[in-house]
Amino acid sequence: MDETSELTTTDNVTAQNVAEVIAELEQYRERLVQETTETAKRAKLMRVNVMAKLEPELAKIDSALEELRNQQAALSVSNYSIS
Repeated sequence: MDETSELTTTDNVTAQNVAEVIAELEQYRERLVQETTETAKRAKLMRVNVMAKLEPELAKIDSALEELRNQQAALSVSNYSIS
């Protein structure tokens, strides 16, 4: 079973798995904003216009992060209850 299918199976998901995915997604979001901003500067584009185009993608990432944080909290509570 590959890593992607493991994370989609709830039986195999741990709070640690979710934390790792959250960290990676946060790094991706930061890198996306930084690289897009740098490229816009080089192309002499206005940051406001570039961020407006980037906003829908950032909203998707933020939504995914919120879902993952909720899942992590639920896993932490269930793990705490079992212990």
